[in-house]
Amino acid sequence: MSTNVDRAVSYLLELLERSSGKDLLDRFAPRPREPFERFPHGNEINAEILARRWALIERRAAGARGPLLGEADAAVAACYEANIENYIGTAKVPVGIAGPLRINGLFAHGDYYVPLATTEAALVASYNRGSLLVTAAGGCAAALIDEGVSRAPGFAFESLAEVGAFLGWLAEHLETLKKVGEATTRYGRFKDLHINLEGNHVYLIFDFTTGDAAGQNMVTIAAEAIVAHIVAQCPTKPKYHFVEANHSGDKKASAQSFQHVRGKKVTAEIRLPAALVEKVLHTTARMMVDYWRMSALGGVLSGTLGVQGHYANGLAALYIACGQDAACVSESAVGVTRMERTDEGDLYVAVTLPNLIVGTVGGGTGLPSQRACLEILGLAGEGKARAFAEVAAALCLAGELSIIGALCAGHFTRAHQMLARRPGRAP
Repeated sequence: MSTNVDRAVSYLLELLERSSGKDLLDRFAPRPREPFERFPHGNEINAEILARRWALIERRAAGARGPLLGEADAAVAACYEANIENYIGTAKVPVGIAGPLRINGLFAHGDYYVPLATTEAALVASYNRGSLLVTAAGGCAAALIDEGVSRAPGFAFESLAEVGAFLGWLAEHLETLKKVGEATTRYGRFKDLHINLEGNHVYLIFDFTTGDAAGQNMVTIAAEAIVAHIVAQCPTKPKYHFVEANHSGDKKASAQSFQHVRGKKVTAEIRLPAALVEKVLHTTARMMVDYWRMSALGGVLSGTLGVQGHYANGLAALYIACGQDAACVSESAVGVTRMERTDEGDLYVAVTLPNLIVGTVGGGTGLPSQRACLEILGLAGEGKARAFAEVAAALCLAGELSIIGALCAGHFTRAHQMLARRPGRAP
């Protein structure tokens, strides 16, 4: 990773101004003999362990306990034991509603009030405007078109000859491996296996469907069982192996998941009458398409995976509100927005997101406020994950309409100035 020479020199001079060369070396030197006070760790949550943890923290931050662990937090603290370690309280993120958002989907069908948790002013207002525009046009169509969560074990062998023998055995025992993986879960189902070779390295990319759970822990446990079976039974033994060899696309944007699916792949579309675009967004269908064309090329020139405006904004806010794994936004926000002007002068818009890692059971979905947000959507519990994925895609569609409309109308900066800089608030 390169650094501009002038910046590097400037930084080094600043370091030298702060201390002499010897002082700087001393500052960076390890200090293994200095004692430290170990933080009371673990996933247990009770009054005694919380008192011990806060006794240490309050020596550093005397006023921190109230905001993080009020009476209401303490009363329900035990419910977090399966979700966090070293618990000290909760961070309060404000939640707003965007909608109603009308969706005419395969699984999501109706008007949805969408909870969004964020500290970014103007975000909920933008998604709300886009949602109302979608609803005014009669709603968007949405379809889940593929699903599957992957885990990618890696195996190292002495030679390509051993790789060939290993793959031959694998082909003969694939049905057994499928049964071994599925035996670890009530809901996970073995979907497919992809193989990638690099010299004497073998990557096995297992795809599973995971029911209504986001499923990453589910597929990890299944993959671990399959790997253990392979190592125990295959006569060609690997030199070493790992349950995940960084080939699944987990929590990172990758070309692999962009081209296929990781989680749930959803596409959503809408056709907006030109008059409605002008009334709500204060711009024209032609200008929206002109902006989209320039931004698409901008995405290509900057090397983005996919081309879209700000999927991450809506997805992060939705994920935090509804108990999803927020880190999965890194892959979920990969996708494509497309805009066209129809022969009649209307605006056609489509979004496609191939990596929506979402669920309505498991993980954080059962926690009090997260469950409440899913209930506001009407999507809490079993049988709702596919609909939730379509809602996520429709929300991204609404967000794209609103932000591109703001940029076309020249309102983008003004909206942030008005909503983020209130009287008495620091800039």
